[in-house]
Amino acid sequence: MQNEAYSYTIDEALLSLGFGKFQTFVLAYAGFGWLSEAMEMMLLSFIGPSIRTEWGISDGQESLISSVVFAGMLIGACTWGFISDNYGRRMGFLCTATTTSLAGFLSAISPNYACLITLRFLVGVGLGGCHVLASWFLEFIPAPNRGAWMIVFTLFWTVGTVFQAAVAWVVMPVFGWRWLVALSSLPSFLLLFFFKVTPESPRYLCKRGKLEEAMLILTRIASVNQASLPPGLLCPKSPQEEYVASSSVHISETSPLIMTKERNGLEVFLYLLSPSLLRSTVLLWLVFMGNAFGYYGVVLLTSELSSPNRRCKLSPTMPIYLQDDSSLYRDVFITSFAELPGLLLTAFTVDKIGRKASMYILLFTCCAFLAPLIWSQKEVITTCLLFGARACVNASMSIVYIYAPEIYPTSMRSTGLGVATAMGRIGGMVCPLVAVSLVENCQQTEAILLFELIIFAAGVATILFPLETKGCHLIT
Repeated sequence: MQNEAYSYTIDEALLSLGFGKFQTFVLAYAGFGWLSEAMEMMLLSFIGPSIRTEWGISDGQESLISSVVFAGMLIGACTWGFISDNYGRRMGFLCTATTTSLAGFLSAISPNYACLITLRFLVGVGLGGCHVLASWFLEFIPAPNRGAWMIVFTLFWTVGTVFQAAVAWVVMPVFGWRWLVALSSLPSFLLLFFFKVTPESPRYLCKRGKLEEAMLILTRIASVNQASLPPGLLCPKSPQEEYVASSSVHISETSPLIMTKERNGLEVFLYLLSPSLLRSTVLLWLVFMGNAFGYYGVVLLTSELSSPNRRCKLSPTMPIYLQDDSSLYRDVFITSFAELPGLLLTAFTVDKIGRKASMYILLFTCCAFLAPLIWSQKEVITTCLLFGARACVNASMSIVYIYAPEIYPTSMRSTGLGVATAMGRIGGMVCPLVAVSLVENCQQTEAILLFELIIFAAGVATILFPLETKGCHLIT
């Protein structure tokens, strides 16, 4: 009884230490990784048309340049999540940064289409592990303002998209796609440069029984933040005290969420589909797929509707856009800024109205913005509608990246988030085939209707989530 009175958990320690300079460093590093992924993903909006012109590839081959990246991310999302849960968060993002930087740079000197496709697939494998950085940062944040800080973290994605659009605007017309690809790989190299000073997650160490190592990091946080740890000794939280999202959902000693020994990949995957998690997991996969399909659909739709080389540009049913590449860079650059107002608004609401309500409101609003595009609109109206749609779908995707790791315990957090993001990659992998092929073939109405259907279904799935995780401690 005396030991219990003088002990504290990771959550209590982080709450006492607050969000200070140490977490700011963690935010900067993890955010820079998020920025590098955004740059690599936005790259897909620019290089396709140039490669098609240089190598004379077909529409299908152009779409494949984007799709193979998502195929690689599908594999990487599951692989790096498992490695992160079993060998540490730092090992997870070390592997992802190494793979992404090397394959990304080599893509710039690809001698032919087959080599480029192979290397972009490997880039996708590396990018598939960027969720490890999200889990890592999440585990350093005190519970009361976790949602707001995770939204700040996702702002780095927006900075990456805006920066990539600006770089493309400057580099592409003068130096071509190879220089853009090479420059886009530099942020991943910088992650490797600062890797040695990154700390392991104390929550992960505590879960693995490495309390002394966890204490060293907590003491370091206290020193940097000029704060004090609670009196007593660090201890893992008792399973009998664990709750998920609300007091009505209790995890017992026999719950599949309580994992007291190392599990292999199949066992962890089966736990994701156990009776206590099945509904949350399946709905989460649907929401990730819908968000990814909608987000990349809006991004690629912007580039397709702004392209001067669309074969239906002279069709009487479609508007005639500016006949030079500047319209593409300008419109993508403008719509990239759409993510800022959406995220800033969400930062103030996600910890107030909750994760679920924030997500379905944003997804349904995105549908409202896309609806007028069923019919061809003037360029300025199209840009404004895509601006609003992108603000909503990006904010929604940012929230689901907060919600997903909150419903899983530390021992399977990265794996659970990784599998969910892998499902999102399926949506991203299919999306280019729709956004490029349908719009290129003058089937804008069909493309928009499909986007509406999928995004609306994701909104309904969000309503059906059984848990609200606002303000709750992470499951140890």
